[in-house]
Amino acid sequence: MADHNEKPVFFFDIDNCLYPKSTNIAHKMSELIDKFFEDHLSLSQADANALHMRYYKEYGLAIEGLVRHHKVDALEYNCKVDDALPLEDIIKPNPALRQLLADIDQTKVRMWLFTNAYVTHGKKVVKLLGVDDLFEGITFCDYGSEKFYCKPHVEMFDKAMEEAGIKDNKKCYFVDDSYINTKAAYARGWNTVHLLDDSDPDPAHPACEHAVRSLERLRDIFPQLFKHSSPEEALKTQPNGQ
Repeated sequence: MADHNEKPVFFFDIDNCLYPKSTNIAHKMSELIDKFFEDHLSLSQADANALHMRYYKEYGLAIEGLVRHHKVDALEYNCKVDDALPLEDIIKPNPALRQLLADIDQTKVRMWLFTNAYVTHGKKVVKLLGVDDLFEGITFCDYGSEKFYCKPHVEMFDKAMEEAGIKDNKKCYFVDDSYINTKAAYARGWNTVHLLDDSDPDPAHPACEHAVRSLERLRDIFPQLFKHSSPEEALKTQPNGQ
């Protein structure tokens, strides 16, 4: 039975969500993934990219296909892909993002990170953005486990809820840039928002009830979770308007 007193949880994806797709981190990561496929499977660049895309579409994460079919060491993959990214040169503190997240009323909802990356990458990104202290915890794709799951698989959503300590799907809030992830979350009853980049076309069929092109729109969609209705209102309440 659902606990009517349990506090809702707001799950935030990290990559291409807390920072914009225009940073091109996804492109740099894709190049490193292709290189890993080339080196470890002795493939041409074209074949490596094709297999990378196939595994991404089939499993939600290229590494799952590599582990499942080629017995690749996922932690070695993480070192040569995610942890090899020059994030310090790309990601800088984002005061506007921090203001938005800090304006979420944590007496009403708990804040939790939910990523398909490994823990080292996820924690590094939020630290560089200057928002790591605003979240209670992180659910990540555990490459160190013998069997690991990633979004959009149901086991990954179950894992996130268990780790965040919540049982009621209706009390879960979620924002992610991935169509398949938001579609899966919405199907299980989460309050879901699909974040689109300015350059993204509108999907032919919406993934969920809400689609936005800026995280600031979360104030309009879930006003009950915010202390203020706009960033300007939030600024007014700060000492000396700082």
